[in-house]
Amino acid sequence: MTKLKVSAAQMVAAARAKIEEIETPDAIEMVSDPNVVIVDIRDIRERQKGFIPGSIHCPRGMLEFWIDPDSPYFKEIFGQPDKKFVFHCASGWRSALSVATLQDMGFDAAHLKEGFSTWKAQGGPVDMPEAN
Repeated sequence: MTKLKVSAAQMVAAARAKIEEIETPDAIEMVSDPNVVIVDIRDIRERQKGFIPGSIHCPRGMLEFWIDPDSPYFKEIFGQPDKKFVFHCASGWRSALSVATLQDMGFDAAHLKEGFSTWKAQGGPVDMPEAN
């Protein structure tokens, strides 16, 4: 096996060093703030096990395209400059990498430092998808 030049853990550490990380108790307080948009980048199968109330789902694979106003996939929710965007995944790794990428694009955002698993563990509210 070929050794990588940079490991995933190193990439996450570098991302975390340059982005805003929000601790879970602070994020729990933000959930009812109308000026905060919580963005869930987890896979749809993860989201089906529960999600932060009011969060929007943006699959990780579409993130850059949904945020770019010049993309044919742009979503208007991301065109609101007066909102604070807080991204999350399960453990904070994917969201750290995502927010660092968005920052490189010129999009201001933060992420939930330890992700949804910590959210649940610290008593954050959780919604479940409606049964079909």
